[in-house]
Amino acid sequence: MKKTFVCSALILIIGGFITKVLGMIIKVSTTRIIGTEGISLYMLIIPTFNLLISLSQFGMPVALAKLISEENKSTKKLFFTNLPIIILINLCLIILVFSTAPFISNNLLHNSASEICLKSIAFVIPFTTISSICRSYFFGRQKMIPHVISNITESLFRLLIIIVLLPKLLIYSVKYQVLFLILLNIISEVLSTIILIFFLPKNIIITKNDLLPNKQYLKDSLSISIPNTLSRLIVSIAYFFEPIILISSLKKNYSLNYITTQYGILNGYVLPLILLPSFFTIAISQALLPVISNAYSNNNLKIVKSKLYEAITLSLIIGIPTTIVIMLKPSLLLFLLYHTTEGVIYLKLLAPIFLLHYLQAPLITILDAIGKSKYNLTANIISTIIRISSLIVLSTFKIGIYSLLISIIINIFITTIYLIFKIKRQLK
Repeated sequence: MKKTFVCSALILIIGGFITKVLGMIIKVSTTRIIGTEGISLYMLIIPTFNLLISLSQFGMPVALAKLISEENKSTKKLFFTNLPIIILINLCLIILVFSTAPFISNNLLHNSASEICLKSIAFVIPFTTISSICRSYFFGRQKMIPHVISNITESLFRLLIIIVLLPKLLIYSVKYQVLFLILLNIISEVLSTIILIFFLPKNIIITKNDLLPNKQYLKDSLSISIPNTLSRLIVSIAYFFEPIILISSLKKNYSLNYITTQYGILNGYVLPLILLPSFFTIAISQALLPVISNAYSNNNLKIVKSKLYEAITLSLIIGIPTTIVIMLKPSLLLFLLYHTTEGVIYLKLLAPIFLLHYLQAPLITILDAIGKSKYNLTANIISTIIRISSLIVLSTFKIGIYSLLISIIINIFITTIYLIFKIKRQLK
């Protein structure tokens, strides 16, 4: 089991590194092509995009990966039992997007250009869901190579399309450039899904029995997916309301252009750079889920604790040097990546606290793997309430975008401490 975990983690780390580098190149290329105005509009849309994607998947990728890894359930029956729920949720969300986009655009985001971009998300939803469900099978079987290959291919394709086609859209308004970036997800997700399907077993035979729903399978899936979905939903709702609250709170003392620009700098320049090490911790977590699930189902707490300590140690080994480099050379890093030094102060302020953020992915995965997803939900409820309330309160002190930065710091600190406390109690 140790060899499998190490191999899986190594494959995901190498693949994650390549994908993250490509992702950073994509972000840098996109930012340089569409400029601050374009990236600011794009960042206003992203919270809504993340919220809808989280809802569309309904936590099923995590649930399926965990249940498949336990090796005591029919994989085909698991998929077909949950398929009707996934289809129904996706259809409801597509209708919801089209009906609410005008209101969100004009009344919440205060940006009429965002309406067409919001509506385009509806077309992306089903393709992202299908791709995520396919990945869950490979994670459950601890087969990480298909996931890595699909991710790298998808990123390379996305980069090529952005470099070749995005500059041609500069003659049009910013909203069409952002629209292109959102709809590009459809093509990349289709490509990713085709690659994943290629790696599926070729001798799959589906019988009538496989198509019949299994109540116990559904119950087991929902016991994981519902807390997982609610947890992600709460985080996504917080990000969804974040720009809305920020604009509403600051527009009395600051211009809309200032708020949008600074929010774009934070989310377009600073956070992508500071989150760069997260590909390691996410890779470790993805490899951790099936191993911990299998060990916990067999009551082997020794392995569970061992893997937890390994994951935390690896996360710190990666996070500490990265934090030091970011603290020492923030201007150089921003200039090399984005040809700007805007956001240096934000970077210095956030870097130390993000060392705690790097620990969250393995901690969340541990709780999911041992069937305690409800604690992830509780952590997000507490931290989100504090984050939003602190943002509202701090915005009254006329400190501009720093009200958001401080609320982010509070959120990371509380969430990490709570997760550590709960895991410690569960594994006594």
